[in-house]
Amino acid sequence: MDRFARGPFHVGYERRVDLEALRRKRVAKAHAERKKAGLDALLVWKDENNRYLTDLRPQLIAGKTTALNGALLIEGHDPILFCSGGERDRVDRTMPWIKEAHTIPIIEEKALVEGLVRDILGPVLKKYGLTDAKIGLDEANMVFLKALEKYFPRLKIEDGDTPMQLARMIKLPEEIVMLEEATAIADAVCASATAAVADGVRECEVAGEAMRTLFRLGGEYAHVMTPFVASGEHMAPPHRICSDKLIRNGDLVFIDIGAAWNGYFGDMARTVLCGDKASEDQKRVFTAVYDALKAGIAEMRPGRTNKDSADAFKRAASKYGLGDRFLSLFIGHGVGIGANEPPYVGETLPGAPVYEFQPGMVFAIEPLIWVEGIRGGGGVRLEEMVLVTEDGPHVMSRAPFDERLLLSA
Repeated sequence: MDRFARGPFHVGYERRVDLEALRRKRVAKAHAERKKAGLDALLVWKDENNRYLTDLRPQLIAGKTTALNGALLIEGHDPILFCSGGERDRVDRTMPWIKEAHTIPIIEEKALVEGLVRDILGPVLKKYGLTDAKIGLDEANMVFLKALEKYFPRLKIEDGDTPMQLARMIKLPEEIVMLEEATAIADAVCASATAAVADGVRECEVAGEAMRTLFRLGGEYAHVMTPFVASGEHMAPPHRICSDKLIRNGDLVFIDIGAAWNGYFGDMARTVLCGDKASEDQKRVFTAVYDALKAGIAEMRPGRTNKDSADAFKRAASKYGLGDRFLSLFIGHGVGIGANEPPYVGETLPGAPVYEFQPGMVFAIEPLIWVEGIRGGGGVRLEEMVLVTEDGPHVMSRAPFDERLLLSA
């Protein structure tokens, strides 16, 4: 398999990804997990699950995720799409693999939601003999659940998100190609942002240059809805937005924007210096994060666990007296058709499971250490896209590190 991005276009001079075959394979994986869970059907509303099953690339509205489009997966049938009226005409004309589609309202207003369940979803459930079935649901609001209970009291609602997570966890070879392409765009986005860093430029201007590159290269959206550009003291503690703050000489500047392409996410990030000279305190924090990143990634191979990796991060940072200064968040997360998905590395909250690394898992590894009171900022995060292979970790991201910030430099 390629370990680089060939290009995102369909071309006649070499074979690239067969998207029809990829779609069929993804649906087959979802069916396999549905059966393991003992479910008669899966009803999904999360953007990433819908994309995984149908390849619908919809218009996304802030705050309305899980309220716009859905899909029903039933044995022996192609996924059935439930989509916004704004998508329907395009779906009918450009997505021939969708054999059955239904127009739905935004799943929010009670009267419209009841109409959806009673008059749109209801007939579909009856048509396929699912009115008293065991259906896995990934996510839904209370109004929708209450309407299901009202009109279909014999329906058994179970966890449908875990089967979808399991289906998506080990990436198919074609998905890895998509992730390589998304990461190549993410690298370019980061390069544009880094080039824009200068004394007297605002954080939001850096984000603007990055987003221009994202869309110029055909990216769909950033890794997060709120592009993360934080400079100087904004990284201690981290302000996970971009603001109107002026970047100044001597500031550390963190850039975390990433890119989605063809439904898959590239999530990488860098911290760079504005100016020519960093303080020794800034170098200590940066070097601790850099060494921790390398140590944690080295553990990401079959036979090792997410705990082994997390422990390696802490050991490496502790050599600089910073093992207890990590951001109170996981250190890494799965990434694929979901921007952020299980499994996690370094999650410390109750219930966090231990996973063994398996070939085909893809992670965004992002240690962040911050120390308050350092002039120009004492917060650093470095992030890499990492594929677990039989031979160990393969780092997909290629953006350079600011070597001026290493203690040895």
